[in-house]
Amino acid sequence: MPLLVTDYSWTQTESTVYINVPLKGAKVGKVDILCTDEYLKVHFPPYLFEAFLSEPVDDDRSTAKIGNGVAVVSLPKRNNKLWEQLMITTNDKEKKKEIRERALQKHQEKLTAESKAKAEKQHTDKKYALETMMKLEREERESIQKMKDTERERTTAELEAWQLKQKEKKKAEEEARLKLQSQKGHGDKVNKSRCSGGRKVKLDGRGSSEAESKKKHVDLPAPRVPGNIQVSFTPRVFPTALRESRVPEEEEWLKKQAEARRAVNADVEELKDLTEEERNPDWLKEKGDKCFATGNYLSAVNAYSLAIRMNRKIPSLYSNRAACHLKLRNLHKAVEDSSQALELLTPPVAANAAARARAHVRRGSAFCQLQLHAEGLQDYQAALKIDPHNEALQTDTQRIRDIIQGTAADPETH
Repeated sequence: MPLLVTDYSWTQTESTVYINVPLKGAKVGKVDILCTDEYLKVHFPPYLFEAFLSEPVDDDRSTAKIGNGVAVVSLPKRNNKLWEQLMITTNDKEKKKEIRERALQKHQEKLTAESKAKAEKQHTDKKYALETMMKLEREERESIQKMKDTERERTTAELEAWQLKQKEKKKAEEEARLKLQSQKGHGDKVNKSRCSGGRKVKLDGRGSSEAESKKKHVDLPAPRVPGNIQVSFTPRVFPTALRESRVPEEEEWLKKQAEARRAVNADVEELKDLTEEERNPDWLKEKGDKCFATGNYLSAVNAYSLAIRMNRKIPSLYSNRAACHLKLRNLHKAVEDSSQALELLTPPVAANAAARARAHVRRGSAFCQLQLHAEGLQDYQAALKIDPHNEALQTDTQRIRDIIQGTAADPETH
């Protein structure tokens, strides 16, 4: 059975009634408010407030505001006058039950009408969108057809002009051929007369003289001089031998690095007051590195954190922040940042080997300082697998093994 709220308060003007209901620690999302012209319910389990109003109100304009541990309900009056009392004074349970059921039924009908109106509006919007889309598609088809017709007309006109030009050209060639034949006949007569006069002229197979033939050859343009264009390509050089190289992984790593540089998130609302260089992850990383070098680890964390908000895909930001957390003894945060850096340092290739080794060492160091030596040993072994000739790594790894086996004290590993 719900607990009835009795410590409410109310005020009024000639046009509105205001009711304040204390929520007794209830969350906003768990408050249920129902209002009709004669009934008000504020339900936040296990508490219940009911008001059987003495005068009718305009429930369509009624509002409720929830905040600071209180629900303020504003009820506009149907009749502008001051009420003598907020609720009816009857103790007739049947009458109250009847009012409550009538209010619930009215509220249900209102919800149904709103749902139906919403569905009709969605149907109307969908129909309008469909009609608009069909109209746009029709206009687009008409535009395309118009372009086709215009292009067809232009092509037809060009074809007709070309055909006319060809006819004229053919006609001109025919006239030139006839004229040439006429001149040739006349030339033959002249040559015969010259030959009869004792002069000999050497003719080629087409009836032209040797001098004219040489002149034609001289007038021809010289052939173009051939040449070569040298094209050079920058070779892809991998640090491993070709038979051992992992070209696809290398290419994927380079692609991820390029994408990470482009993934700048400078549109965050609270970051828009920063200067241009303060929105640059590279500048922030350099600033964090300088702070770390001077021992100002908190400032370095702030710089790396702001850079991460700008770009969450650069692994060195997480790895460097993990180093700061190690110095500040924020060991769990160091583990989280090192793990995030290792997730971004994939696929494992030679280009990110040193960064992966550093991230493993930092996470392993945090694990060991948290007395989780088995987990720390796994990270140191992973780092040693990447850099097997590192003597410091070999010494630290053996020291952790000795601690696990109980043959050495528990020093801090770095």
